This record gives sequence, C-alpha cells and structure tokens, in this order.
Amino acid sequence: PFTTSTLQQEASRKLGFNAQRTMQAAQKLYEGIDIGGETVGLITYMRTDGVQTAPEALDEARGVIGGLYGKEYVPEKPRFYSSKAKNAQEAHEAIRPTSLARNPGKLRLEGDLGRLYELIWKRMIASQMESARIERTTIDLESADGKTGLRATGQVVTFPGYLAVYEEGQDDPEDEEGGRLPQVAEGADAKVRSAKADQHFTEPPPRYSEASLVKKLEELGIGRPSTYASILTVLRDRAYVRMEKQRFVPEDKGRLLIGFLEEYFARYVEYDFTAGLEERLDLVSAGDLDWKVLLREFWNDFNAKIGETAELRMSDVLTALDKTLGPHLFPEKPDGSDPRACPVCNTGRMGLKSSKYGPFLGCSNYPECRHTRPLTVAEEGEDGATGDRELGIDPVTGETVFLKTGRFGVYVQLGEGEKPKRSSLPKGWSAPDMDLEKGLRLLRLPREVGKHPEDGKPILAGIGRFGPFVLHEGTYANLPTADEVFDVGVNRAVDLIATKRAGRRGGAEAAALKELGAHPVDGQPIRVLSGRYGPYIKHGSTNANVPRGADPLEVTLEQAVALIAEREAKGGGKKAKKPAARATKAKATDGAAKTTAKKAPAKKKAAAKKPAAKKAPAAAAITDDETPF
Repeated sequence: PFTTSTLQQEASRKLGFNAQRTMQAAQKLYEGIDIGGETVGLITYMRTDGVQTAPEALDEARGVIGGLYGKEYVPEKPRFYSSKAKNAQEAHEAIRPTSLARNPGKLRLEGDLGRLYELIWKRMIASQMESARIERTTIDLESADGKTGLRATGQVVTFPGYLAVYEEGQDDPEDEEGGRLPQVAEGADAKVRSAKADQHFTEPPPRYSEASLVKKLEELGIGRPSTYASILTVLRDRAYVRMEKQRFVPEDKGRLLIGFLEEYFARYVEYDFTAGLEERLDLVSAGDLDWKVLLREFWNDFNAKIGETAELRMSDVLTALDKTLGPHLFPEKPDGSDPRACPVCNTGRMGLKSSKYGPFLGCSNYPECRHTRPLTVAEEGEDGATGDRELGIDPVTGETVFLKTGRFGVYVQLGEGEKPKRSSLPKGWSAPDMDLEKGLRLLRLPREVGKHPEDGKPILAGIGRFGPFVLHEGTYANLPTADEVFDVGVNRAVDLIATKRAGRRGGAEAAALKELGAHPVDGQPIRVLSGRYGPYIKHGSTNANVPRGADPLEVTLEQAVALIAEREAKGGGKKAKKPAARATKAKATDGAAKTTAKKAPAKKKAAAKKPAAKKAPAAAAITDDETPF
C-alpha cells in the first residue's frame, strides 16, 4: 500500500500531479468530505513512511476482493509488508481508505479528489490480492525457406491476479525489459502484415521527473515524507530548475548555487549528511545521545564555515565558481582548441562575471573587448560558442537580420547601426529553429491587432518582460503562448482585455444582464451589469445604479440615458483633479523644506557622533534570493 513517497510517485506517473498538488488533495481526503450531512475522513494519515496496515482493514479488504473479483483472487493468508527504508520511523500505518466499502464509483468525488482517491483505493485492494502468474516467453518466427528469422521476447499473463485492478507505473517504460505478448501455440502460422526497420542509439539516462526524484530522495535518506513536496516546490519557485516535458532541467541559477555550496559547504550537501543526521536524531529520541551534545557539535562546525565565507570577497567567489563550473561552462572542443578563447578578439579568455542583472560570461580584455554570452552552453546546431549567425536580408529595409547571443540570452537584431532594433527570443523558441521569417516577425512587434469596438483606439499585441500580451489603453492582458501574438484577432483580444479589467474591479463586469445599445451622444455602448452591490448601468467610466425595486431586464435605453445623465450631474465617472489642493500641498512642502533646512546643521552634528554602521561583507550577497544567486 501507499506511503507518502510512493503516492507522490504514482500520482505523478498516472495523474500528472506534482507533489504539492498530490498532498493538497490528500489533505482534503484526510480531513473529510461531507457525506449525507456528516463529515467523513476518507483516507488515513497521508504523511507516513510505514507500509503496515491495521488488522481490521486487512479483513475488510479480503471481503471486498472476494465479493468483487471472486475467491480465486483472495490469497490464502493476508499479506504483510515491511519498509525497506533504513531510517523509516513507521509512526503511522500506510495510506489507505478508511473503509474499502466506499469504492470510488459510489462516492463520485469530482476533480483531483476523485482521481486520487481511486488511485489509493485500487492500490490498497491490489496489495491484498492473489499474485499474478506470468510466463517469460520468447517467440521465434521463421520463414518457410528458413532464410528469415525474427524474435520477440516478453511476458505472457496466464492469471492476472492483482493486475486485474492495478499495475504500478514506470518512470521510463521504454527501458522496461520486454513487453506483453499474446498467448500463441508452437507451430502456428503467422501472417506478415507490415515490416519496418528501426535504428536505435544508446541514449544518456533521462533527467529526473518528480516521481523518479522523490524515489531517489527516499533511497538516499534525504528529507522526510512531509518534506518531499516542499523540496520540489522550492526547486521550481526559486528557478533553480525549469520543467521540460515533466522533467527537471537545471538552470544557471541552480548550477551556481550548487557550485557555491560544494565549494564552501561540501560537508552539508553530501548525500549521506541528512541520513547521518537522522540516525543521530534517532539516538537522541532513544535516550542514547544528549541532544545538547548533538546541537553543539553541529553548530560549532557550521558556524565556523559561515565565518569563513563572511570574509570572502565577490571576486574570490567568482574565481572559485569559475574553476568549479569550468567543465560545464567551457566544454572541450572537437578540434582541441582552447574552449575559453574569446571568439571575437581571439586574444582574451572567457570567464565568469557578475552584474546587477546576474552572472554571465565575459572576455578578460574588457573594456577593449565587450563580448559576453549567457552561462548556458550553446545548443547543438548553433554556429560557434555564441550561436551568432545571419538569418537573411529584410526585404523592406534592405538590412541584414542577425541571430546573436548576449548577456540576457539569444536575440534577433536588425542591421549593425549604433542603436539597432533588437528582440529577445520568447520562451519556447529555440535558436537552431530560427529563420528569417521568424526573426522579422519578432522585430515587427508590437503589431496592431485592430481597433477596439467601444472607443476605436488601437489594440496592440507584443512580447514584454512578463511574456506575450495584448494592450489597450493601458490595460495589459496576458496571452498563453508567444505564437498567439502573431495570430490573435480583435474578438479574442477584446475578450481578454474585458476579463482583465473585470478582474481588476473584483469581477464587477463578469455578468452582463442586458445590452441596451449605443449612447445617442457619443455612440459608446450602454449595458446593464450585475455587481456585488446589485445591478447597475454602465456607460464608459460612469456607473449608475438601477432604481431600487426596478427589474434590471426591463430597463430601456431612454431610461438608462436619463439615469447616466443624472449620475454625471452628481459627479459620477472619473473625478477631476484639484489643482488648488496640489498647490497648497506644494506650498506646505516648501515650508517644510525651509524648516528642515534651518535644522540641518543640528542633525548633521548629531549624526557625526553616531558610530558608522559596519559594512556588510561582499559574500553576504550570496543567497538564493539575490543577484546572482
């Protein structure tokens, strides 16, 4: 049956849930669901490394299996499990339904809760079912003339057992030895329906998924069941990694942080450190070790390391990181040339640098040579270490379009002037796939989508620092992908902008009760909307309440125009600025400035007596919340 780690692994493989999403759904199942007016907890405690199950649950499971699948699926004796983890505490039993009689079909839970509960129910049932019987089988196919031979190796299921209910997922099914084969008789005829030849190459091990990383953490004894979800969440939230096809891919920020920790805090990032500390904490709980001794030994060593790094200068840190990360930042070249040689000046050497925007690689001949590139190694297919190449000629301007790599990543550039137009590649676009057409599309942003139907002002689409967007009169609405910037139409853009504005006002415009038509004076639309304080009439920036007791659906255009005029006469809509008040405030500020000026010498004198604050060491900036780490 499930433990915390195996639940997170299977929810990732089968449901596509990350660890945090899994634990949130499990928490709700544990706390309870309203069933017939009564709150009922559907599963046992979900933070556990124990696989043992209460005797009454085992008896109930055997009864449910016999009733649903038949006696042949009930083993002779209940199955008992023990944990393989070295430091398992087993303070709680395994994760299981509180009653197996509540099968998923009867409960009809919706969304994440239903899918996760079904997974837990099936796993518990399967863990008490009869074993599957499987034959390892090799099938040889031979042609009549004996010249052609084919072989298939796999498994034939003779009795499904627990597989009738549940089969554990695999992180990498393609690595699984063999597959399922049908039952065939020796000597049977085989018809060739199709034939194809595939060539396979040895590939490196796949990157960690959430499931495989949780499994590895458990194997190494890193963390506890309650911490797996938070560990993985921190990796993503602090941008130490990015997710590609449900796999963790390390980011430059993560590589730098790991390089720093391995250089200055190697003992505390070794695989066995957490496991060793857990063992010592177990000795404390057993009364075999004084907790003060444990804390003192830890703190003396750790505090000494902190003291050492506090004296470091940023240049020292960069030198150490440049050496540690050298093989990654500057991989060996096939021709044997110096991987650190600057591709622009050919005399300088590339090295790790830092700026307020983060770390980058720069030439040692700065400022004579200003060549820079990001930490990420050039992708396969790019020309040279920088990936710089020409994409073609712009038919409108006649200037060359370049693909370049700078401090902030890959970008396209039009021409070679003093201030050429540039545009960064959006997320999801790769440098090897760039061509002239794509480059020109980026350089011509922002583009005008069309005119807004309400005021006739243009709607623009572009890509900014926060991603793709549409813009109208100061309102930005995000687009899901960069590709949609080039395809989005007026209707879609108007809808996104209206939704964004409605959300900014607390959803006041979310429900339109009636469209009354255009205002006879300015032509802007008049609508009856549903707000948090009741129905109201909207025209431009003016909102007029529907008279109390009146049916909002019966309001006419003439009545609405009169109510709007009445509201505007009372000061409705946008309020005018008060220059007099601003002048008064400015005058008061002027006076304050004069008063301050008279007292300045006294303050200066007092400040001179105050001791200067100690300047923080440069290494204090090396945290995961600041640039560059």
